[in-house]
Amino acid sequence: MYKILETDGMAKRGQLETVHGTIQTPVFMNVGTLAAIKGAVSTTDLQQIKTQVELSNTYHLHLRPGDKVVKKLGGLHKFMNWDKPILTDSGGFQVFSLTGLRKIKEEGVYFNSHIDGKKIFMGPEESMQIQSNLASTIAMAFDECPPALAERTYIEASVARTTRWLKRCKAEMERLNSLPDTINKHQLLFGINQGGILEDVRIAHAKEIAQLDLDGYAIGGLAVGESHEDMYRVLDATVPHLPRNKPTYLMGVGTPANILEAVERGVDFFDCVYPSRNGRHGQVYTNKGKMNILNAKFELDDRPIEEGCQCPACKHYSRAYIRHLLKAKEMLGMRLCVLHNLYFYNTMMEEIRHAIETHTFKEYKKKKLESMERGDV
Repeated sequence: MYKILETDGMAKRGQLETVHGTIQTPVFMNVGTLAAIKGAVSTTDLQQIKTQVELSNTYHLHLRPGDKVVKKLGGLHKFMNWDKPILTDSGGFQVFSLTGLRKIKEEGVYFNSHIDGKKIFMGPEESMQIQSNLASTIAMAFDECPPALAERTYIEASVARTTRWLKRCKAEMERLNSLPDTINKHQLLFGINQGGILEDVRIAHAKEIAQLDLDGYAIGGLAVGESHEDMYRVLDATVPHLPRNKPTYLMGVGTPANILEAVERGVDFFDCVYPSRNGRHGQVYTNKGKMNILNAKFELDDRPIEEGCQCPACKHYSRAYIRHLLKAKEMLGMRLCVLHNLYFYNTMMEEIRHAIETHTFKEYKKKKLESMERGDV
């Protein structure tokens, strides 16, 4: 059950009630592809850094340890010791990212495992079955993510197939949720809007899938090579045609600036690997811009990454120490940077929610972007 609590222009402040707790939106979902955040971050850490939703990957967990193994162990929540919502993507993005290892047919996608080359088939029904075995809170429909700059004829055929697959996903999820041995019989289904950067295709697809009365709607196929301007143009065109009374999720996005721009356009769910990936390479986010903590100028800097930050890294350690850990290739250095970055993102989402509640989002966005662009760290 999704409810809009407040609006500020197109920006929405809402909440989604789920069987695993209430999600306050706008929300940034912390990416744990293989049921773990890369950088030695545990689920007990996630509780401390304001994480609301953890995101795991259907394709990768199907390969290892295997979704049937996870089901035998009581589902993903029990397996990874996490009691809040989990969203699982469908494996559809791997249709895009593993181009050389897959063949797309009407029935689904034939993959070669990126681990050992073993043949795998995944269609809409298989994706739903895997996600049901994982027992995530929110399952994503199985789709094809066409390259943003693909030819119109390819994109149109791909989007039509994604719609057919979505209907199959919906029917299969209804069947699975009715079975006696299903762990989470209240699993939610989000459909995915595709169409590259073609506004007319995006709009037509949004209108079509809006008729299916799903639990939420995602915009996929952005942040895959198009410009930021194209991304914002597509959002401007598409979001108004998705149900406003349902959560809107921009997949795989993004930078703090991307998130602020998308919130202003009515998006309220986000995920991205940037905070954890950049953190593992010593790139940390602050309110004054991104900082490379490996720079020599931080060798004797005894300040925290960001003054006033309440994350576990900033409360206890200096820039100099964290830089030393990274230089020495000590895992703790990566871990502290990832914790800081995720805390920064989760705190920014709190600030965004407050700004929408107080009808000050435009001013907040302007100040935040100006501060981060100055880069005075």
